[in-house]
Amino acid sequence: MSHWEPILDEVMRARAPRLLAFAALVTGDDTEAHDVLQEALVRSFSKRRQFAHVNAAEAYVRRAIPTVYLDGLRKRKSRERTHDRSFERDAASPDIDAQVDVQRALATLSPRERTCVVLRYYDDCTISQVAQQLGLAEGTVKRYLSDASAKLAVQLGTESQELQEADAVPVLPTGKAGR
Repeated sequence: MSHWEPILDEVMRARAPRLLAFAALVTGDDTEAHDVLQEALVRSFSKRRQFAHVNAAEAYVRRAIPTVYLDGLRKRKSRERTHDRSFERDAASPDIDAQVDVQRALATLSPRERTCVVLRYYDDCTISQVAQQLGLAEGTVKRYLSDASAKLAVQLGTESQELQEADAVPVLPTGKAGR
Protein backbone atom coordinates (compact mmCIF):
# COMPACT_ATOMS: atom_id res chain seq x y z
CA MET A 1 0.00 0.00 0.00
CA SER A 2 1.33 3.43 -0.92
CA HIS A 3 1.86 6.07 1.76
CA TRP A 4 -1.06 8.16 0.43
CA GLU A 5 -3.60 5.32 0.33
CA PRO A 6 -4.39 5.29 4.08
CA ILE A 7 -5.10 9.02 3.93
CA LEU A 8 -7.37 8.58 0.89
CA ASP A 9 -9.14 5.73 2.67
CA GLU A 10 -9.70 7.91 5.76
CA VAL A 11 -10.98 10.81 3.63
CA MET A 12 -13.42 8.49 1.88
CA ARG A 13 -14.53 6.72 5.05
CA ALA A 14 -14.85 9.60 7.52
CA ARG A 15 -14.89 12.84 5.55
CA ALA A 16 -16.85 12.01 2.39
CA PRO A 17 -20.31 12.88 3.81
CA ARG A 18 -19.18 16.44 4.69
CA LEU A 19 -17.39 16.84 1.37
CA LEU A 20 -20.45 15.58 -0.50
CA ALA A 21 -22.73 18.01 1.36
CA PHE A 22 -20.35 20.85 0.48
CA ALA A 23 -20.29 19.76 -3.18
CA ALA A 24 -24.11 19.66 -3.21
CA LEU A 25 -24.24 23.26 -1.98
CA VAL A 26 -21.79 24.34 -4.69
CA THR A 27 -23.48 22.47 -7.54
CA GLY A 28 -27.09 22.72 -6.45
CA ASP A 29 -27.60 19.13 -7.62
CA ASP A 30 -27.03 15.91 -5.63
CA THR A 31 -26.13 13.82 -8.67
CA GLU A 32 -23.66 16.36 -9.95
CA ALA A 33 -22.24 16.71 -6.43
CA HIS A 34 -21.22 13.02 -6.51
CA ASP A 35 -19.47 13.52 -9.84
CA VAL A 36 -17.75 16.70 -8.71
CA LEU A 37 -16.54 15.10 -5.47
CA GLN A 38 -15.22 12.09 -7.37
CA GLU A 39 -13.32 14.31 -9.81
CA ALA A 40 -11.96 16.45 -6.94
CA LEU A 41 -10.67 13.31 -5.23
CA VAL A 42 -9.06 12.08 -8.44
CA ARG A 43 -7.40 15.45 -9.04
CA SER A 44 -6.24 15.66 -5.44
CA PHE A 45 -4.73 12.21 -5.20
CA SER A 46 -3.72 11.41 -8.78
CA LYS A 47 -0.42 13.28 -8.61
CA ARG A 48 0.61 11.46 -5.44
CA ARG A 49 0.58 14.62 -3.39
CA GLN A 50 2.12 14.36 0.04
CA PHE A 51 -0.50 15.12 2.67
CA ALA A 52 0.80 15.30 6.23
CA HIS A 53 -2.55 14.17 7.65
CA VAL A 54 -6.17 13.58 6.74
CA ASN A 55 -7.18 17.18 7.64
CA ALA A 56 -4.79 18.55 5.02
CA ALA A 57 -6.13 16.11 2.43
CA GLU A 58 -9.74 17.02 3.23
CA ALA A 59 -8.94 20.74 2.97
CA TYR A 60 -7.26 20.21 -0.40
CA VAL A 61 -10.24 18.24 -1.75
CA ARG A 62 -12.63 20.91 -0.38
CA ARG A 63 -10.67 23.62 -2.24
CA ALA A 64 -10.76 21.51 -5.43
CA ILE A 65 -14.55 21.11 -5.46
CA PRO A 66 -15.48 24.65 -6.67
CA THR A 67 -12.73 24.52 -9.30
CA VAL A 68 -13.89 21.13 -10.60
CA TYR A 69 -17.49 22.37 -10.70
CA LEU A 70 -16.70 25.59 -12.58
CA ASP A 71 -14.34 23.78 -14.99
CA GLY A 72 -17.05 21.25 -15.78
CA LEU A 73 -19.62 23.99 -16.21
CA ARG A 74 -17.39 25.82 -18.68
CA LYS A 75 -16.90 22.62 -20.69
CA ARG A 76 -20.64 21.90 -20.76
CA LYS A 77 -21.47 25.47 -21.79
CA SER A 78 -18.89 25.28 -24.55
CA ARG A 79 -20.40 22.02 -25.84
CA GLU A 80 -23.88 23.53 -25.66
CA ARG A 81 -22.79 26.54 -27.71
CA THR A 82 -21.08 24.27 -30.20
CA HIS A 83 -24.20 22.16 -30.62
CA ASP A 84 -26.49 25.21 -30.40
CA ARG A 85 -28.50 23.76 -27.53
CA SER A 86 -29.78 25.55 -24.49
CA PHE A 87 -29.93 24.13 -21.01
CA GLU A 88 -33.20 24.53 -19.11
CA ARG A 89 -33.81 23.80 -15.46
CA ASP A 90 -37.05 22.50 -14.11
CA ALA A 91 -38.90 25.07 -12.05
CA ALA A 92 -38.58 24.32 -8.36
CA SER A 93 -41.84 23.84 -6.49
CA PRO A 94 -42.21 25.57 -3.13
CA ASP A 95 -41.37 23.51 -0.07
CA ILE A 96 -41.74 24.35 3.60
CA ASP A 97 -38.45 22.75 4.61
CA ALA A 98 -35.97 25.59 5.22
CA GLN A 99 -32.95 23.68 3.95
CA VAL A 100 -34.73 22.90 0.70
CA ASP A 101 -35.81 26.55 0.45
CA VAL A 102 -32.19 27.71 0.76
CA GLN A 103 -30.96 25.07 -1.69
CA ARG A 104 -33.59 26.10 -4.21
CA ALA A 105 -32.74 29.75 -3.73
CA LEU A 106 -29.06 28.97 -4.25
CA ALA A 107 -29.99 27.13 -7.45
CA THR A 108 -31.40 30.38 -8.89
CA LEU A 109 -28.01 32.07 -8.65
CA SER A 110 -25.47 32.04 -11.43
CA PRO A 111 -22.75 29.41 -10.93
CA ARG A 112 -20.17 32.01 -9.88
CA GLU A 113 -22.58 33.75 -7.50
CA ARG A 114 -23.54 30.43 -5.93
CA THR A 115 -19.91 29.35 -5.61
CA CYS A 116 -18.95 32.68 -3.99
CA VAL A 117 -21.87 32.45 -1.53
CA VAL A 118 -21.08 28.86 -0.56
CA LEU A 119 -17.38 29.56 -0.11
CA ARG A 120 -18.01 32.77 1.84
CA TYR A 121 -20.89 31.81 4.09
CA TYR A 122 -20.86 28.03 4.31
CA ASP A 123 -17.11 27.43 4.13
CA ASP A 124 -16.29 30.61 6.14
CA CYS A 125 -13.74 31.91 3.63
CA THR A 126 -12.83 35.58 3.67
CA ILE A 127 -13.44 37.73 0.60
CA SER A 128 -9.76 37.57 -0.25
CA GLN A 129 -9.70 33.77 0.17
CA VAL A 130 -12.70 33.39 -2.16
CA ALA A 131 -11.05 35.72 -4.68
CA GLN A 132 -7.78 33.82 -4.52
CA GLN A 133 -9.43 30.41 -4.77
CA LEU A 134 -11.51 31.41 -7.80
CA GLY A 135 -8.87 33.59 -9.43
CA LEU A 136 -11.03 36.71 -9.22
CA ALA A 137 -10.48 40.26 -7.99
CA GLU A 138 -11.84 40.98 -4.50
CA GLY A 139 -14.16 43.62 -5.97
CA THR A 140 -15.58 41.04 -8.35
CA VAL A 141 -16.27 38.65 -5.47
CA LYS A 142 -17.98 41.47 -3.53
CA ARG A 143 -20.14 42.23 -6.57
CA TYR A 144 -21.12 38.55 -6.95
CA LEU A 145 -21.98 38.43 -3.23
CA SER A 146 -23.99 41.65 -3.44
CA ASP A 147 -25.93 40.46 -6.48
CA ALA A 148 -26.49 37.07 -4.87
CA SER A 149 -27.72 38.69 -1.65
CA ALA A 150 -30.34 40.67 -3.55
CA LYS A 151 -31.47 37.58 -5.49
CA LEU A 152 -31.62 35.44 -2.35
CA ALA A 153 -33.68 38.11 -0.61
CA VAL A 154 -36.24 37.95 -3.42
CA GLN A 155 -36.23 34.14 -3.53
CA LEU A 156 -36.56 33.75 0.22
CA GLY A 157 -39.06 36.56 0.71
CA THR A 158 -36.95 39.02 2.66
CA GLU A 159 -36.30 42.69 2.07
CA SER A 160 -33.48 43.37 -0.37
CA GLN A 161 -30.46 44.95 1.25
CA GLU A 162 -27.11 45.87 -0.25
CA LEU A 163 -24.06 44.38 1.42
CA GLN A 164 -22.94 47.19 3.67
CA GLU A 165 -19.51 45.77 4.42
CA ALA A 166 -17.27 43.00 3.16
CA ASP A 167 -18.17 40.66 6.02
CA ALA A 168 -21.94 41.08 5.85
CA VAL A 169 -23.98 37.88 5.63
CA PRO A 170 -26.45 37.53 2.75
CA VAL A 171 -30.01 38.39 3.68
CA LEU A 172 -31.81 35.23 4.73
CA PRO A 173 -35.10 34.97 6.60
CA THR A 174 -34.84 34.34 10.33
CA GLY A 175 -34.77 30.65 11.07
CA LYS A 176 -34.29 29.68 7.43
CA ALA A 177 -30.51 29.41 7.30
CA GLY A 178 -28.71 26.74 9.16
CA ARG A 179 -25.54 24.77 8.84
